[in-house]
Amino acid sequence: MSTQYRTGREGEFTYRGYTLDELQEMELDEVAELLPARQRRTITRGLSAEHEKLLAKAQDKTEEETANAPIRTHLRDMPILPEFVGLTFAVYTGQEFERTQIQPEMIGHYLGEFQLTRSSVEHGQAGIGATRSSKFVPLK
Repeated sequence: MSTQYRTGREGEFTYRGYTLDELQEMELDEVAELLPARQRRTITRGLSAEHEKLLAKAQDKTEEETANAPIRTHLRDMPILPEFVGLTFAVYTGQEFERTQIQPEMIGHYLGEFQLTRSSVEHGQAGIGATRSSKFVPLK
């Protein structure tokens, strides 16, 4: 079991000893005290205007609304807060917006951690002339 989160006896999600309902009722400063150092520092130094706008947009939306039209954002460095749980975000990867359904276990991470910006490369066979030995292969 991880120290960051664990399930209770009944299988209920808890984050550092608090249930999801308790976390959602807390103020932003109280939640910040529970987050890891980097995310806590981001919040205590003050969220930027763009981050505040995304937070307000997330608080206004419901789970059903974001299932059809997710909240689109370029803010990969936004910490995931308890208010985001259940919402769907479309996070920009540098080429396209990828959907991410926020789960309770994601609290304390960043939005960008769940959408990779680089795709994996699968190389095919080397072509003729790609290596020195293939330079002299007859072409039937």
